[in-house]
Amino acid sequence: MKIVVDWNRCEANAVCVRAAPKSFQLDDKDQLHVLTESVPPELRAQVEQAVRDCPKQALSLSRD
Repeated sequence: MKIVVDWNRCEANAVCVRAAPKSFQLDDKDQLHVLTESVPPELRAQVEQAVRDCPKQALSLSRD
């Protein structure tokens, strides 16, 4: 599974960072960075939570 970000919707509000800190990060300029584009099995539940919690629905998962 891969993380897909709709950059036109993303507001970098850090909801995903709180849900999956090993997969998402905000820098000093409040720019979102995806740390693990391909989701390893041990992080899948966290990333799925981040996708569900995104208030702008900017995140999704796709099959490789």
